[in-house]
Amino acid sequence: MVQQTISERVVEGFGVSPGVSMGVAYVFEAGQMRVPEYRLPNSQIEAEQERLRSAVVRSRRQLARLRHRLEERARALPTGATGDLGYLLEAYLEMLRDSRLVRGAEDRIAKDALNAEAAVHHEIVAICEAFKAMHDPYLAARVEDIRDVGNRLLKQLTKQSSPQLPPMPKGSILIAEELTPADAAQLDPETVAGFAAQSGGPQGHTAIMARALGLPAVLGASGLLDRVKTGDPVMIDGDLGQIIIHPSPNSVLLFQRREAERRREERELSRLKRQPAVTRDGTAINLLANVELPTEMDSVIEVGAAGIGLLRTEFLFLNHVSMPTEEEQYALIRQLIERAGGYPVTVRTLDLGGDKGAVSFVEQFGSSVSSPLGLRGIRLSLARSEILDVQFRAILRAAVHGPVRILLPMVTTLTEVRAARDILARAARRLLRRGEALPSALPPLGVMIETPAAALTADALAQGSDFFAVGSNDLTMYTLAIDRADERVAHLYNTLHPGVLRMIQFSAAAALRARIPLSVCGEIAGDPRYTALLLGLGFRELSMAPPSIPRVKRRILGIDLAKAERRARMIMDETDTMRIQILVDDFNAPEIERDAG
Repeated sequence: MVQQTISERVVEGFGVSPGVSMGVAYVFEAGQMRVPEYRLPNSQIEAEQERLRSAVVRSRRQLARLRHRLEERARALPTGATGDLGYLLEAYLEMLRDSRLVRGAEDRIAKDALNAEAAVHHEIVAICEAFKAMHDPYLAARVEDIRDVGNRLLKQLTKQSSPQLPPMPKGSILIAEELTPADAAQLDPETVAGFAAQSGGPQGHTAIMARALGLPAVLGASGLLDRVKTGDPVMIDGDLGQIIIHPSPNSVLLFQRREAERRREERELSRLKRQPAVTRDGTAINLLANVELPTEMDSVIEVGAAGIGLLRTEFLFLNHVSMPTEEEQYALIRQLIERAGGYPVTVRTLDLGGDKGAVSFVEQFGSSVSSPLGLRGIRLSLARSEILDVQFRAILRAAVHGPVRILLPMVTTLTEVRAARDILARAARRLLRRGEALPSALPPLGVMIETPAAALTADALAQGSDFFAVGSNDLTMYTLAIDRADERVAHLYNTLHPGVLRMIQFSAAAALRARIPLSVCGEIAGDPRYTALLLGLGFRELSMAPPSIPRVKRRILGIDLAKAERRARMIMDETDTMRIQILVDDFNAPEIERDAG
C-alpha cells in the first residue's frame, strides 16, 4: 500500500517570542463563555450588586491562590517568568479593586437593571473598545488583560469552571484559540517546546511571558484551529511568525540549520556581555535599556546594559482609577534604581495622553487626551501640575538611592522646560520642609526630541536642558504625518526618510554645540543596521529594548568611527529614501562580513 504524503501547510501570525521549535501539536479548546442577560425588578438591584461584589472577592482569592502556586514553583521557572507573572497578578488584583470595570458594572446594574453577568460583559466590551480607539499597540495589548480579568469574574458569576491545561507529552507544541498570560505562565519549558494561538499580539502579557520562558511563540494566527489537529507534526517559527504544519523535508532541514546557527550566535553574543561597547578606533558607546515594566530588570541585568536610558512610568497609572500616590511611585522607582546597581536611570515623566491615554484620563479631560495632537505628554502634566509635582517628589526621594535623570516627553517650547524646572524646584523645597533626604544636587532635567518643533528649535531647548533624548518613533510619525496603526498608510512610515533624518541631525548638532549629552531611544537605536549611521551623526548613547543590546554591541565593535562619519555625511546629502537605504545597507555589508569571517 502506498502511503499518502500530507502536504505542508503554513499559517501566518505575529512572531512574539524568537526562536524555532519542532514538536507534536496539542490542541487546547477552552470552549465558549455563556453570558446570560436579563432585566431585574427594582427590588433586586441592590442584591444583584452585592452578588457582583461577592464574585469580585472570590476572583481576588483565586488570583491570590494562583500567585501562591507560582511562588511554590518559582524555582522551576526562569527568574524573569516568575517576576513577570507576579507583576501581572498584582495588576489583575488592582483591576478588581475600585476599578473602572467594577464601578462600571455596578452602575449598569443600577441604571439599566441588568443582571451582574451582562453588566460585566457590557463593561468589558466598552473598556476594550475605548482602548482600541486609541490606536496604540501598548494599550491594545492591555485589552487582553482586561478580558482575562473580566472573564475570571464572569466565571465566578456563572459558576463556570475554567478549563485547565492538561499534562502534555514532552516536546508538545500547544495550539489554542486564546492563551491567557496566566495559562502561559503554567507551561513547563522542559515539556512544552512552543505555542501558538489565534488571538493575541506582540505587546500583550502572553507574549511577555513567552519571552520570559524562552519559548518560541506565534500569536494572532487567524484560522489556525481549522488547519491543525492534535498529533500533527508542527514547527513554530517565532522569528518569521509562522506555524508550519506537516513540515516538508526541506523545512526540517532549514530548521536544523537555523537551530545550529542560533546556538552559535547565542554563544557568540553571550561572550560580549561583559565586553565594553567600543568602536574599532577606541570610542566608547553607552548602551542603555528601555524599560516598560519593573520585571524587565532581569533581562536588563542579563544583557549587561550600562543603565536605563528610558523608564516609562505609564505602567504606574494604567491600572489605577485614581492617580497613584507619591509613596506608590517612590517605592517602585526606588526598586528599579536599586536594581540598576549604581548605573544611571532615566525616568520619563508621565506620557499618557494622545495614543497612550488611560480611560480614566479620557473621563477627566475629555477627547483632547485621546488625540495625538491634543493634551498629552508635558502638556497634560503642566495642565495638571499636581500630577507632575507628585511624580517629581517621588523621583527626588528615589534619587537618594542611585544616579537619576529626569526626562520630559513631548516638549515643544523652552517655556515648558522652564515651567517644569520651577515645579521640580518647588517639589524639592517641599520635601526639605518635610525633612526628607534629597540628593546633593537636583537630577539632570532633559527633554525628548520627538516633534519637528523640538528638532527645529533644538538650539533654544538646549539652553534650558541638561540632555537630549531623541524619540525616533514619534518624531517619524509627526514629521511624516503618518499613523502607524492605520494600515492604509503604515507602509509609508520610514525613519530613513530624508525629512526625518534632517530632524535627527538638527537635534544631534544642537546637543553637540551645547555640549550636553545626547541619546536616541526609538526603534532605530535597537536595529544594528542603523548603528553606524547614528554614531556617524554624533550619538554616543543608544537606548533600546534589552534583547537588542548584544547585537548592537557586536555591530559597534566592528565600526570604524571615521568611516561612519564619512558615510553619514554622504547619506545626509541624499534626498531619495531608496538611495539612502542602499547607502546604509552597503556600509553595513562589508563590516558584517568581516565580523563573520
